[in-house]
Amino acid sequence: MAQLNIFINVKSIGKRKPALSAIAYTLESTPANLRELISAIAKKEAEAYNGKKKEAMLLPYLTQEQIEQQGIAGKVGFGRIYSDKKADPAKAVEVAIGGFEDGLFRVIIGERECTQLDSALDLKDGDVLTFIRLTFLAGGLW
Repeated sequence: MAQLNIFINVKSIGKRKPALSAIAYTLESTPANLRELISAIAKKEAEAYNGKKKEAMLLPYLTQEQIEQQGIAGKVGFGRIYSDKKADPAKAVEVAIGGFEDGLFRVIIGERECTQLDSALDLKDGDVLTFIRLTFLAGGLW
């Protein structure tokens, strides 16, 4: 199993702020289809969340540079975890797949949108993936 090095963009429709720059991401193996790709990323993100330490900061502060960098992403915070609860990687996969099936986000690889969970993917090192999180508008249609 060879590792796959890709780049991931995360965008949210309706945000006025620019999108995040591509984040380097390494998968342990090359996923055969979109279901495997979403599953691998969800598991890896749950494990990363569980690996974060719950830190006690006596005098929390951010530098001006940290504030500016986080402001570009749209959220300024200390990056602290306040709960002892751990993420369940299996539940994270279930929620991520369900979110895709419910149309809460789209996945684009290069210039091509992936619409079928079980269609074959041809991912290569250096590919850029974009996850677009869709936002519901407030108000009613009737």
